[in-house]
Amino acid sequence: MSNVTRLRHALPLSPDINKAVIELDAAIAKAIDAAKSAGLPQGLVVAILHGQAHAQTHEMVKA
Repeated sequence: MSNVTRLRHALPLSPDINKAVIELDAAIAKAIDAAKSAGLPQGLVVAILHGQAHAQTHEMVKA
C-alpha cells in the first residue's frame, strides 16, 4: 500500500500513537495480501473491512 497518501492530524501525534498507526496499517495490509493470496474475492475483503469499520463506529457512538 505504498501508493496511499497519509493524512496528517491537525495536532502533532505522540510517537506512541504514530507507531500504533503504522503497525495497524502494516497489519491490515498484510492481512489483505494474505486474503488475496488465499483466493478471497476482492468484494468479500471489502465487505469484511466495511463491516469492521461499521462495528467500530457503532462502538464509538455508543460510548
